[in-house]
Amino acid sequence: MAVAIFSGLVGVVYEIIVARTFGVGIIMDSYVAASRVPELLFTLLAGGPLASAFVPIFTTFLSREDHTGAWKLASAVTNLVLLALIGVSILVGMFAPQVVRYGLYVLDPTSSVGQLDLTVNLMRILLITVAIFGVSGLVMGILNSHQIFLAPAIAPAMYSLGLILGTTVLARRWGIYGLAAGAVLGALLHLLVQVPALLRLKERHYFVTLGLDFPAVGQVVRLMLPRLFGAAVVQLNFFVSTIIALSLVNGSVSSITYAWTLMMMPEMAIAQSIAVAALPTFSRQVARGQPEEMRSSLAAVLRVVLLLALPASLGLILLRQPLIALIYQRGLFTTQSTQMVAWALLWYAAGLVGHSLVEVVSRAFYALHDTRTPVMVGAVAMGLNIAFSLVFSRLFTYWGWMPHGGLALANSLATALEMSALLVLMRRRLHGLEGHRLGVVLWQSALAALVMGLAVQGWLNLATHMGRAVSLAGGLLIGVVFYALVIYLLRVPELRSLTAIIKARTLDRLAH
Repeated sequence: MAVAIFSGLVGVVYEIIVARTFGVGIIMDSYVAASRVPELLFTLLAGGPLASAFVPIFTTFLSREDHTGAWKLASAVTNLVLLALIGVSILVGMFAPQVVRYGLYVLDPTSSVGQLDLTVNLMRILLITVAIFGVSGLVMGILNSHQIFLAPAIAPAMYSLGLILGTTVLARRWGIYGLAAGAVLGALLHLLVQVPALLRLKERHYFVTLGLDFPAVGQVVRLMLPRLFGAAVVQLNFFVSTIIALSLVNGSVSSITYAWTLMMMPEMAIAQSIAVAALPTFSRQVARGQPEEMRSSLAAVLRVVLLLALPASLGLILLRQPLIALIYQRGLFTTQSTQMVAWALLWYAAGLVGHSLVEVVSRAFYALHDTRTPVMVGAVAMGLNIAFSLVFSRLFTYWGWMPHGGLALANSLATALEMSALLVLMRRRLHGLEGHRLGVVLWQSALAALVMGLAVQGWLNLATHMGRAVSLAGGLLIGVVFYALVIYLLRVPELRSLTAIIKARTLDRLAH
């Protein structure tokens, strides 16, 4: 989690540097447009869908001490993914002019293709990253299945580092092509930083096989297909939401995009890092036929996520103005821009708890070899999101509010309903989720968050003329101190457990 926060900060540094170097205009439009197709290929073919299908099956082999089967599966999936991604990338590269001219509008109606030839050339360079990320994602899953999380967590920061080097060094000679080269460099660093940990696995072995006669490969494919459908639904939802935003006031699309990016930073640091770490454990418990242990593990993880996500949500709501101004407000990003993004972030941040719990519960379904349930629930939620977006954007307009906030509220409400449905279904599947203890943590964290919120708001009232950095830093410090103090006074068991774990790990490392 700590490294995920660091990676997020490195990503923010990259965004600031690239904005100052290339600004906004036709050249940057070309790069953004060129990156859309490679990102989509990775998301659909080798991103979350593959990891959620591969890790539970791979972990099952490990739990049975069948290392030969595990590495045969890993080798076959790696070979298949490489062949598929290289083949598709070559095909897209061959028809890049047609893809740029006709395909990008379907993916993103707001995209400007910039200069056609430039966009085509940049896309062909960026397509190199797809296969690299495919292999790197599988290596990440292998390491996570072995309870190794540090190197995979560092990988995103290494990708951002490659982009920073491309912007600050390579772009001096090659212009925007330097940024594309930096993306390729970052993808390589994303993979290479994990290789030493992979090589330290004693039982590792590589098989030259596609595993077409290996039942486990088919099992991975079957689990992956519903997730592919879910990813496609998310893309469709993004497309429709963008269409709706285009019909609103100017700046609505960019405002919800910036706000979504900021909301995802704590979500990635809290929920995704915990969910990624929990999936191998859930999968191992399922493979060993230990439903009671899985229920206990899932309930404990849900309590911890709730304990962290609730104050993060409130903190993001209260500190959104100085946060946005400090990161983005310069040049063409004006005070009005900050207000528009802050309005969207207010409603997105309200859904942070829902997004965080969905991340964890979805992983629990994947561990049970059930990718269909979370995908179907998610598809219904995305449908509701579209309906809510139409309703709330009109209501906000009627009330005299900026209507793009309605799109953010629609997302938060739909996600809350998705979270509720998944929790109910998982509770039935596992015959309970220790609801009493979860309720206790809920009221304890809510009380602590209330005290924290009052303290932070008091600070903001005093720090009106102290500058963005001071206002934000002071608010963060006061928020953390007051929340931790109340949690300590309430004697929350999860805090004692976390303190004991950190103490034990620290003593263990000092001893070695």
